[in-house]
Parts: sequence; structure tokens; C-alpha cells
Amino acid sequence: MAASAAVVTPPGLEDGVPRSRGEGAGEVVVERGPGAAYHMFVVMEYLVEKLKLLRYEEELLRKNNLKPPSRHYFALPTNPGEQFYMFCTLAAWLINKAGHPFEQPQEYDDPNATISNILSELRSFGRTADFPPSKLKSGYGEHVCYVLDCLTEEALKYIGFTWKRPVYPIEELEEETVPEDDAELTLNKMDEEFVEEETDNEDNFIDLNVLKALTYRSYMNESAKQEDILESTTDAAEWSLEVERVLPQLKVTIRTDNKDWRIHVDQMHQHKSGIESALKETKGYLDKLHNEISRTLEKIGSREKYINNQLEPLVQEYRAAQAQLSEARERYQQGNGGVTERTRLLSEVTEELEKVKQEMEEKGSSMTDGAPLVKIKQSLTKLKQETVQMDIRIGIVEHKLLQSKLKEKSNMTRDMHATVIPESAIGSY
Repeated sequence: MAASAAVVTPPGLEDGVPRSRGEGAGEVVVERGPGAAYHMFVVMEYLVEKLKLLRYEEELLRKNNLKPPSRHYFALPTNPGEQFYMFCTLAAWLINKAGHPFEQPQEYDDPNATISNILSELRSFGRTADFPPSKLKSGYGEHVCYVLDCLTEEALKYIGFTWKRPVYPIEELEEETVPEDDAELTLNKMDEEFVEEETDNEDNFIDLNVLKALTYRSYMNESAKQEDILESTTDAAEWSLEVERVLPQLKVTIRTDNKDWRIHVDQMHQHKSGIESALKETKGYLDKLHNEISRTLEKIGSREKYINNQLEPLVQEYRAAQAQLSEARERYQQGNGGVTERTRLLSEVTEELEKVKQEMEEKGSSMTDGAPLVKIKQSLTKLKQETVQMDIRIGIVEHKLLQSKLKEKSNMTRDMHATVIPESAIGSY
């Protein structure tokens, strides 16, 4: 793979937990240094790179709609519930990638059972888990990083992945240019400047044949002045004083440069001779010290083997007791979870029983009480009285109605008799 050279696990970090020489074989563990508290950050960074090699983004995150964890996701506490669910999901996926069938945990599963199943799978790979399972409930920390790193290593082994040596790019070395010091004057530089001045003068010259005609006319006029110049009128003493005054400025001084390669070569030869002379004296002491250290290491190794052989039965008994203790703790955690669930169910049943008792008491009290019967009798009496009153009112209304009808009938008959015309009156017309 192209990404196989990008991440190299340093020695001592194969299982994600810093171990000293001999740890895991019954030997004494060296005390952890001050940087052990930050070791899980390094393990988490290696874990993210290994997960990328397993293509967890395509096979796990996108299928389950999960966000990719950060470089220090399981090293710092952010959201314990979310981190624990992410840890269980990653662990189940890695166990399946390593060739062991494992069911994907759900959100409402018992966390103790899930953790015990993950630890049992981890021990089946031959990895040690000498820590209480409650360390994994928080969803972050050194033990969470250790478990995930071990499962990642097993998944990489199962798919046949091997670490390769990193291939470093070849960098082209740029030539260093040493700046020249303008204040320093060397003989080579003087020769170069002199040659450059001669070439500049040659470029500025015009052909002599051309200048001959131009300068012939003025030659005769200047000949007298040249003869005057050849005759010097300067005093010799003044001339010598001026020469002595200007002479220090005319000297060419060649300064020694500490950046010169010749000086560096001389210094290297001096240091080499000093190192060789010091090495002859110290080599004997170093050889003697090496022999003493080798003998001491041999004695320590032999005594260590003897102690391991003597304590091997006790170590086996201790490991068996530790395994039994961890199993007993797991059973206790499982039983404790069952007791809690049954206690909750008992409280719910007790509440329902109290409600039923209260309802039965209310119904019994209502059945033995005579107050409702008295109320019914009083209501019937009141209804009878109201019925009598209504009958009286109906009789009165009917009487009034009858009187009005009779009066209306009498009025109609009277009007009819008043409107009849006599026959005698009709015949006279």
C-alpha cells in the first residue's frame, strides 16, 4: 500500500501501552516516566492512522452516519455517552475485521455485558487486559485507546498488512554562496580588478590612425607645456614627508577570514589529532567498563531466570486468581444490574397495588354510606311538590284559556246578530 510507509510504530508501542524490558513475562516493570500521562495522545494518533489503513471511513462511518473522530477523540473527555457508543461500535467492527464474528451493539444494550464480551474477544487474541472493566465505561482514557489499538493491530494482521520502511524524498542540496567582504582586499581580487580596468580601457580607446589627424594640430601647442611639466619644482623633503604620510594607506593587508575553508581544514586536523590522542587513553577504560557491565548483565540475567523459575508456580496461581476475580466481578456486575431492574419493577407493581387499594376503599365507602339514599328521597319529595304546583298552574292556565274562548264566542254571536238586515226593510226597496 502507498500509505504503509506513512506511519511507523516505534518500538515499545506495538500494543498501545508503554512497556519496559521484560514486562509481560513475570519480570519487574520499570516505573513510568513523567511523560506517561501524554502517552495516550500518541497512541490515539497512531490509532487514527491505522483506522485509515483499514478504510473505516468508507466501511463504517458512512454506513452508520457517524462523524469521524478527531486525533485526540478517545484521549480527552467530551461526551461520555457518545464516546462509549463510538468505542463499542469501533470495537465490534474491528473484531469482525479480525475474523471473529461479533454482533454490533445497540444503544440500549447492557454496557457491562458489552464490555465483558469485548474483553473476552480481546483475550481470545492473546492480549492481556489486567484492568477492571469499569475503566472502559467512561468511553475515553488510556485503557480505551489500548483496547482499540490492540484490535486494530489484530485486524491489520488478519488482512495481511505489514509495515514497510519509510521512503524519504531525495532533497537537492543548494550550493551555498559565501558573500564577499568588500572591505577585505586580497591579491586575487586586485588582479581581477586590474584586468577588468585594462579591458574597460581597451573598449574605450579609439583607433590611433583616427586620432592621429585630430591630435596633430594641438601637439605643437602642447609640446612646450610638457617640457615645463618634466622639470619638477617640488622639494625632496616635502616629497618624502608626503610619501611617509600616504604610505600606510597604500599597503595591501590580507585579513584572515574565519569562513575560509583552509582554516576549517586546519581546525579539523587539529581536532582529529586531539580526538585520536584522547581515544588512546580512554579506550582502555571503556573496554574495561564494557567487560564489567557485560559480566554484571550476565549475572543479572542468570539470577533473573532463577527467580522466574522459582516464582513461576506462584505467578501462575496469581494469574489464575486474577482471572477468577475478574470473572467474579463481572458476574457481580451482571447480578447487580438484574437486581436493579427487578427493584424498579417491584416499585412499579407496589405503586399500582396502592392505587387499586385506594379505589376499592372509595367504592366500599360509597356502598355502605346511606347519604345518597337520603338525598334521593329528598329529591323525590321535591319532585312531587313541584309536580303538584305544576298541575295547579296548568289548571289555572286551562281555566283562563276556556274563559277567553267563551268570551270570544259570545262576542262573535253578538256581532253576527247585529249585522242581520230585516226582510221588511228589503221589501220596501
